[in-house]
Amino acid sequence: MTEETPNAAPTTSGADVPPDHLSVNPRSPFFDAEKLQRGVGIRFKDRVRTDIEEYSITEGWVRVQAGKALDRKGQALTIKLTGPVEAWYEDLGENPPVAKKG
Repeated sequence: MTEETPNAAPTTSGADVPPDHLSVNPRSPFFDAEKLQRGVGIRFKDRVRTDIEEYSITEGWVRVQAGKALDRKGQALTIKLTGPVEAWYEDLGENPPVAKKG
């Protein structure tokens, strides 16, 4: 029997698991307002993060804002951090299904 982290459910697929790649920027092809309205929780390197701009579970990276810097189009500059990424819908309560590379 394997031991799991207390808040992580087994990897599942379906409507109750967030997509593999999602962005909060409306200009991105990975933007999906309907899925973002549900509230997506992100765990990156075993720490819950609330400052994620974009993530990819299978590629193992997240993008976060780089301070208050803006690019020439007025968009926030982001940096890519690599590591294990897990995502879940926050509207599913205490023990939601978690999407993770596995």
